[in-house]
Formats: sequence, structure tokens, C-alpha cells
Amino acid sequence: MPAASGFFSRRWYGEVPVRELFWRDMVLVGTLINILFTGVALAMAASDLPIALAAAVHFAPLPYNLFLVAAMWRLPASVVHRWAALVWLAFVTLV
Repeated sequence: MPAASGFFSRRWYGEVPVRELFWRDMVLVGTLINILFTGVALAMAASDLPIALAAAVHFAPLPYNLFLVAAMWRLPASVVHRWAALVWLAFVTLV
């Protein structure tokens, strides 16, 4: 397998430590991204823009979130990290 150099390929091929993927990429950066998009979506809904457009903005980070959770499950991570990633995914998707 060739050495991956990009952000996504490094995570997908397990070249990033579990702590970095979970705490920095998911909990810190991922949560901030989701809060930002949710805030924009709420502002759009409050501005009487179509609710479908606001929903699309709210769910825009979902592919990134799914990628991070899938990358976590590909790592030889602990069961706690894997299930915490799923709980995180549910939280940031619904809230």
C-alpha cells in the first residue's frame, strides 16, 4: 500500500493516531464545523428562507462526519472510541 499523504487518505489508511482522529478531528474540529453549519441553518430558517434549504445546510457536514466515523471504525481503536464516535455522530446530526 502506498504511503498516503492527504488529509483524508491518511485517516482512511490508519496513519493517524486514534487520539488525534477522535479528539482533534471529530470532537474539536468536527463539532465546531457542525455548530457553524447549524447556526447558519437556523439563521436561514429565521430569515424565512425555504426550510429545505436550511435543512440542506444543516446536513451539509454529514458526509465528512460519516467519513470520520468510518475512519475510526477502520482503526484498531478501542470499543469505547468506536461507540463514542457513533454517539458523537448521532449528537451532531440531530442537534
